[in-house]
Amino acid sequence: MAPYESDHATGTGPDEDPRTGRRKAARYVVPVAVVGVAAATIGLVPALAASGDPDLPKITAQQLVEKIAKSDVQRMSGTVKVSTDLGLPDLGSLQDGMGSGRGGDGSSADPRTKLTELASGTHTLRVAADGPEKQKVSLLERDAEYSLIHHDKDVWGYDSASNEVFHTTAQHTGDKREHQPGATPDDFAEEALKSVDSTTSVTVDGTARIAGRDAYQLVIKPKQSGSTVRDVTIGVDAKTGLPLKFTLTPKSGGAPVLDAGFTKVSFAAPPASTFDFRPPKGAKVTEEKPGKDEHAPGFGEEFAPGGLKGADTIGEGWTTIATFDTGAKGDKTSQQGGAMGGFLGSLGDQVSGDFGKGTVFSTRLVNALITDDGKVYAGAVTKDALVKAADADK
Repeated sequence: MAPYESDHATGTGPDEDPRTGRRKAARYVVPVAVVGVAAATIGLVPALAASGDPDLPKITAQQLVEKIAKSDVQRMSGTVKVSTDLGLPDLGSLQDGMGSGRGGDGSSADPRTKLTELASGTHTLRVAADGPEKQKVSLLERDAEYSLIHHDKDVWGYDSASNEVFHTTAQHTGDKREHQPGATPDDFAEEALKSVDSTTSVTVDGTARIAGRDAYQLVIKPKQSGSTVRDVTIGVDAKTGLPLKFTLTPKSGGAPVLDAGFTKVSFAAPPASTFDFRPPKGAKVTEEKPGKDEHAPGFGEEFAPGGLKGADTIGEGWTTIATFDTGAKGDKTSQQGGAMGGFLGSLGDQVSGDFGKGTVFSTRLVNALITDDGKVYAGAVTKDALVKAADADK
């Protein structure tokens, strides 16, 4: 079914108060403020169910975004399949040699370590939640399991393979996203919907069955040229408004860069024992060091415009480029020397322009230009867009 676009919508309704929306945002999966922005670009033409798909009531793209924003699922459990294909080489042996399998405190149970594992391949997660004080995410590995449990003020990470435990105390109870890695469809959807502005087309494209549930299909597309993103599709549960599936497809085609979706889901309260945890006998327990940020950054934040934080930016919307100066001079790949230098050099393409010379390191989604004078330009944009940005920034 062809999507319906909204080039005719002109703004928010007279009754909308964006300040009020921002105040209410904390309790929603997606900030209510998104609705006010989306109204300027979302089509108001209802989507019809495609043949063979669920016959659901007609809905506009704006109404569907509002439905996501108002979703307040407190209790649920299910299984999520996450597949990531950035086109990166197998870095397993390199990571092992650099000791990247350990967290900042030297524990394999540190959730920041486990997030990196989701950056490639296919993984299965079990998730459960019972209100803002009880959540659990388990990564099912070949011969082991990793679990992250938030129960009241305690946050536990347990790696069964190494029998190691990571423990910290939640400082901001009541925010279910504060202490768990963002790897579910609603986490990815939240990041993607932050991009909804005048540079974005948002449409409804029929319906689907996802994890045994009736769902609408919300499609987000960049309007700008130069982005490496073709589109983002979000499968939204027709009853609860919870995103059940998230698919990001690159402009280059092929398999999705990111595909995360529920294969099973239930909205009944999980058993209370789901969130109980005590360190197993003989386990090595690592306590979070005081003053450290226990929040594991949401996986998927890098897939949204402006996802690279702590840097200056060039451009807007989907063609935003993050830039910073390393303060070092000279060709970084040649300075590394040895096998590491040759490895890094083989991954990049040599480019030149008004800015001078540099190397572009590419994935199927995010590209980065490192100039010989130590500047870095990165974003979900094409190689040509990076070179143009570097030339303009000269």
